[in-house]
Amino acid sequence: MKKVKKILGMTLMVCGSYTVVKAQQLNVGSLHNRQNEEVKAAPPKEDAAAKKEVSVPQANPFRPSTTEVAKQADAVVKPEAKQTPKENNEVLLASSEKLPAGSVAPAPKVNLPKSHKPILTDYVHNGRFEPVPLAGELNYYKHNNDAMLTYTKGYMVNFDKRLSSLRSDRKVQTLKSIDAILDQHKIPRELKYLAVIESALNSTATSPVGAKGYWQFMEPTGRMMGLKISGGRDDRTDLTRSTQAAAKYLTYLYDEFEDWLLVVASYNCGPRPVINAMRTTGKNDFWSIKKYLPKETQNHVMAFVATATIMERMPHFIESGVPKDFDWKALNINRKAVVEEAEKKKKGHPLLSRFSEEEVATMAMVRISKPLDLEVVARHLETDRRQLGRWNYDYFTFLSEYQAGTSTYNLRIPKDKLEKYLEKRSQIEKELMDLN
Repeated sequence: MKKVKKILGMTLMVCGSYTVVKAQQLNVGSLHNRQNEEVKAAPPKEDAAAKKEVSVPQANPFRPSTTEVAKQADAVVKPEAKQTPKENNEVLLASSEKLPAGSVAPAPKVNLPKSHKPILTDYVHNGRFEPVPLAGELNYYKHNNDAMLTYTKGYMVNFDKRLSSLRSDRKVQTLKSIDAILDQHKIPRELKYLAVIESALNSTATSPVGAKGYWQFMEPTGRMMGLKISGGRDDRTDLTRSTQAAAKYLTYLYDEFEDWLLVVASYNCGPRPVINAMRTTGKNDFWSIKKYLPKETQNHVMAFVATATIMERMPHFIESGVPKDFDWKALNINRKAVVEEAEKKKKGHPLLSRFSEEEVATMAMVRISKPLDLEVVARHLETDRRQLGRWNYDYFTFLSEYQAGTSTYNLRIPKDKLEKYLEKRSQIEKELMDLN
């Protein structure tokens, strides 16, 4: 027996054990079909000496200790505090305190010798993801930019020798291998520095709580992302397999948060603390929720931004050190927004807070009670995995809190793929995600 309900121009059909929601009007263009092809990036060979560099379990040299965190915190200028310019250009940053609310300080004109100038990196939306905001991005950090730059300066002073170790042949090759896989998923290359913060690029790094490998996956999350962890095999220590899994996990997190700093925070402490902090503050940016996150997570995000900024924009200073006359204002960049803000929230329907009415009209929703792999769903439906992830932005929350027999989720798929889904449903369910 079929029950039909009309919900805001969409029809909810209850059919046995699953539910289908169809939009009344069909107006769908052709969808780009994409199938992921695994990049076989050969990990660099580690010699015996390299493997003995760090004992396991170990502390990550790129993750500041408690004492170093305190020093970094003392160095950071709080956004609400008035800052007195220091002599010798130590910290003379562009301030946006006197500007109207919502405006951005203009990028200062700094005349530096060519050898003193930081590298200007591309800041372009690649069609799938926003770029990673490095320190100095005034459009992103706004009045928090001074704090981020000051932290970056302190990080470079305290960790210059550790950063220099990333220039070794072995680690350079490791980073190139990670780049190749991130490129396949169109994930910004700066995310490779998350592996630096997580494990110092040590394949056997193990945390006190059991996270292991280049990307420090816990066993349940690793299995959920397709890694084999049993007996004598642990894919978390395999560069190619673990980076493929990390790219998959980062994509799920980005689908939910749409901000790389929130993604990095979630990678460290899990999505739930980030979601709770967002609900507490009513905000969806790292700086607004920062004090509600664990201290380790706060510093984890800051260390990631600092490492990425130094390695991408200031690599020529890593070996020689920053010149005494270096003006940190030179890192400031005022760019135009590359993507327009999403349509303002509309009352009465949760989907319309993220999608237009036209886009919602192209969706169908199928209620599922088992954890499906979106890569598998996209492959069987011959549809775009990125679109599927964007539509199901809250899917990883369902996976992370899944309880067999009680959890359900309304999976959003293109309406013109509904019949194919019903046809391929049993095949899709045979490739369930391993949540154990």
